[in-house]
Amino acid sequence: MTTSIKRMPGWAKVVSAFVLVLVVLFAGLRLALLPGLRDVFGTETHDRSGPALLKSIQDISRYDAASGNFQVVVDLEKDAKYLPDAIRGTRTLYVGAGTVDAYVDLGTLGEKDVTINGDRTSATLRLPHAALGKPALDPDHSYAVSKQRGLLDRIGDIFSGNPNNEQAVQKLAVKHIGDAAKDSRLTSRAETNTTSMLEGLLRSLGFTDVTVTYGA
Repeated sequence: MTTSIKRMPGWAKVVSAFVLVLVVLFAGLRLALLPGLRDVFGTETHDRSGPALLKSIQDISRYDAASGNFQVVVDLEKDAKYLPDAIRGTRTLYVGAGTVDAYVDLGTLGEKDVTINGDRTSATLRLPHAALGKPALDPDHSYAVSKQRGLLDRIGDIFSGNPNNEQAVQKLAVKHIGDAAKDSRLTSRAETNTTSMLEGLLRSLGFTDVTVTYGA
């Protein structure tokens, strides 16, 4: 007596594997929601970083005269062609907070840029225009408001070495903050503050007439 065993067709194997992945995801979600099991399967964080190494030292001759605080809401959406968002696609709403410094580079001053009269009562200084530093994102005040990911993206996060990567929205936040700083009056404020600082410094040294100008 012989028994014939039918092999499972290929499409059935694919469907079975897909269902198994959904079951695992659903089971993991249920375990995370159960209060009694949360502590059992919880994670601990250990900082095993090595000591920071000093790579180089640079002398700074610029005067940071003003600093602007900015906040931007980034709405980044990535869609896949021919697939609905529920299957493939991401949308992240991110609040980015950061600062931009405006400075005057005093290291470029030469003898021709400083004029002092004979009795040292009058001084004229010609400085370069104020410039903007690089935007610095504040991680303590930047956060993702919402994240929407399609099913394939969620599955990909499981096997990815960096799930829920926010690098793209962080770069956009830095760009928008930098653009906002360019449109602001931050450099003008920096030049005003630099002038006030130099006038106070030189007058404390005995100069009664102080003129500060800015050029290219």
